[in-house]
Amino acid sequence: MDPRPEIDTTVPHSARVWNFLLGGTDNFPVDRQAGERIFQSFPGMVDMARRSRQMLTRVVRFLAAEAGIRQFLDIGTGLPTMDNTHEVAQRITPEARIVYVDNDPLVLVHAKALLTSRPEGATDYIEADVRDPEPILAQAARTLDFEEPVALMLMGILGLVQDYDQARDVVRRLVEPLASGSYVAVYDGTDDDPAYMAAIEAFNSGSGAVPYTPRSPEQIARYLDGLDVLPPGVVPVTRWRPDPGPELPSVACAGGVARKP
Repeated sequence: MDPRPEIDTTVPHSARVWNFLLGGTDNFPVDRQAGERIFQSFPGMVDMARRSRQMLTRVVRFLAAEAGIRQFLDIGTGLPTMDNTHEVAQRITPEARIVYVDNDPLVLVHAKALLTSRPEGATDYIEADVRDPEPILAQAARTLDFEEPVALMLMGILGLVQDYDQARDVVRRLVEPLASGSYVAVYDGTDDDPAYMAAIEAFNSGSGAVPYTPRSPEQIARYLDGLDVLPPGVVPVTRWRPDPGPELPSVACAGGVARKP
């Protein structure tokens, strides 16, 4: 593993901007400037980032505790934060095996934090682009057994694939080799909040970063075509099997989980 990957600090990167919005420190001035522009035009962005992260935690908890999943392929990992996928899964099932995938060199720098597996399980990290699924699957096979069920996590990543048909094709190619009984979990920003859409448009036109494309809940749901979608379906992230407590307001981000027959 190269300890000194090339990191471009002149252009914001989605993983680092997201880290800033979540209150992290693994970002650069250019990322903070981009994040501030989003926040100024859409103050709800911080809450949306945190609520979507909370859905990820609930999804992993469900998959490990109730669905019996012991293998996770987390694409679009982002920078390490609290309750990373392996931490949530291995608290429930220490033998869980997790492969993380991202294309930000800074994530590679911090990958050691993602590789602190319990001795009963395993973790690995792949630097790759979601738009090129076959190398991801080939490298993930070093750690995961694709003859057994795997949870494919695509949380907040498919909006970075600008062409919708290409995004759906990426999901198809990733799901095709998975064993029966595997699960797919997705969420992405939605296009039904004008303030959020204006903030994303400003980010895309002024930051120089890879553009992000929010989509309708119906489009997000189509990523799961051919799979058995679990209740409550594709819904705002705050509505997906929430923890007990007061009902949280909806945010412009929808997701769901489905099982491969």
